[in-house]
Amino acid sequence: MTAAATAPPQFGNAAVPVPYRIVSRVAETADTVTVELAPVAQALPVFEPGRFAMITAYGIGDVPISLSGWHGNRPVHTIRAVGAVTRALCQAAPGAVIGMRGPFGTTWDVSSAAGHDVIVVAGGIGLAPLRPVIRRVLAEPTAFGRVSVLVGAREPAEMLYRDELRRWAARAQVEVIVDRAADGWTGPVGLVTALVAGADVDPAAAVAFVCGPEVMMRSAARALIDRGVPAAAVRVSLERDMRCGVGWCGHCQLGPLLICRDGPVVNHPVAAPLWDVREL
Repeated sequence: MTAAATAPPQFGNAAVPVPYRIVSRVAETADTVTVELAPVAQALPVFEPGRFAMITAYGIGDVPISLSGWHGNRPVHTIRAVGAVTRALCQAAPGAVIGMRGPFGTTWDVSSAAGHDVIVVAGGIGLAPLRPVIRRVLAEPTAFGRVSVLVGAREPAEMLYRDELRRWAARAQVEVIVDRAADGWTGPVGLVTALVAGADVDPAAAVAFVCGPEVMMRSAARALIDRGVPAAAVRVSLERDMRCGVGWCGHCQLGPLLICRDGPVVNHPVAAPLWDVREL
């Protein structure tokens, strides 16, 4: 990834949330929703795939949420309810006003993958930050080579974007796997890393985008590299306790990096030694 393509953007006051209104809400699973947001007045700069917003539930707090798409010029975010703030955001109905700061962080640098085969490996909610990548490469079939999308979920009911997965399968190799089967499930059961061996790409000429739980990303990156994907062509999205978004507070420091500023997207050679750093 080039520094110019992935450097954090310049913006004004990073500490003040900009009001956005929820204009649509789609329940993806029992605990995950996708919301489309429109600015109440002022709009934030355009979010590129990979970057994130600090989204505020007024009176409760804020959390980092990566972009999961665009509807026209409106940002779309997929949120899983795992704490007080995300529960409040997931329960908010269309018409509710929330706050956003950003965009923050580095991008997936999708343009630099032009001319290459593309492998996307997603685990659980990690599919959300990768959805703009998939949409981009499928929208420009002449710019990219073969595309393989490998998706894992804990169980079938937790699979995100099911209708979209079926549409993607008409234009790319799409493979899904679950940790635990359920009644009626006829697909494979196991870890998403098991799908890497069957990716229909030229590994030496491929660029990989990986997002999910850290243990999954470590295993997937190793499987991709063992398959022949160059380590520098494997991109992962790191996650830490990001609060300010611009490297002021230091909560997200990992080794020499401040993940909100220097990440979340980094190449595997950057991530690999950091995964072995013990946190305080």
